[in-house]
Amino acid sequence: MVARPIDQPETEQADPKPVPKLSKGVVLGPDGKPCRTCTDVSSLFAMTKGTTKKRPALPTDCPPDIAQLGRSSWTLLHSITAQYPEKPSSEKQAETSTFMKTFAKLYPCWHCAGDFQEWMANGNAPRVSSRDEFGRWMCEAHNAVNVKLGKKEFDCGKWEERWRIGWKDGRCDI
Repeated sequence: MVARPIDQPETEQADPKPVPKLSKGVVLGPDGKPCRTCTDVSSLFAMTKGTTKKRPALPTDCPPDIAQLGRSSWTLLHSITAQYPEKPSSEKQAETSTFMKTFAKLYPCWHCAGDFQEWMANGNAPRVSSRDEFGRWMCEAHNAVNVKLGKKEFDCGKWEERWRIGWKDGRCDI
């Protein structure tokens, strides 16, 4: 049944508000509009242009889409683990654990945030007793997301080479 304004006679029917066609991959935010940080820009582009053939280049001064936000977030998080102390104090461990839980709550993509919170609650609390332990935990967290997205898993034995010291072949040397 279509809701009608109070002053509209029973015999008339109000035109229902048209529901926009959403492209595959478009996630709506709590306001009912496409969530920019929860949706890949190519999905948003397809919704307006009717094509997904070529992902448009998003200008650098635009809000990030889900892919850009994810890459930036993982870079930040892995960089934090790379600079984490080998033997952190109890205070540093508590701060880091709190940071990860808070990060998961504040993450701009609400469904990504919920997935990460759920993953941590299901036996994957942050392991922060050493740099290596934290780095491996972060790699496992990233791999859990990669699996969900159908992406290749990273060899967590190489996390430090990738994020802290650089590749052994020297390509990261200055």
